[in-house]
Amino acid sequence: YQYLSRYKKKENLDSFTFVPGRIEGTEKECLACLMEFCGRSDPSWTELSNFTHFLNFQLRKCENSVFFSPVVGAEFCGF
Repeated sequence: YQYLSRYKKKENLDSFTFVPGRIEGTEKECLACLMEFCGRSDPSWTELSNFTHFLNFQLRKCENSVFFSPVVGAEFCGF
């Protein structure tokens, strides 16, 4: 949700890092955001769960990638 809400607001994600335990928005806002980005018009709980698990996996890989480190990442701004 932290990434998706910032992406929706067109904020720069290059300098953002997920902070576990940080609470942002309400449950209703989070669910609405997930449903908007899920890609299904009326997703089931299973589809939302699969979407969030896949997204979290991809974002963890991205955050740990050398291409997004402060040193190398400057060369790939917006990547």
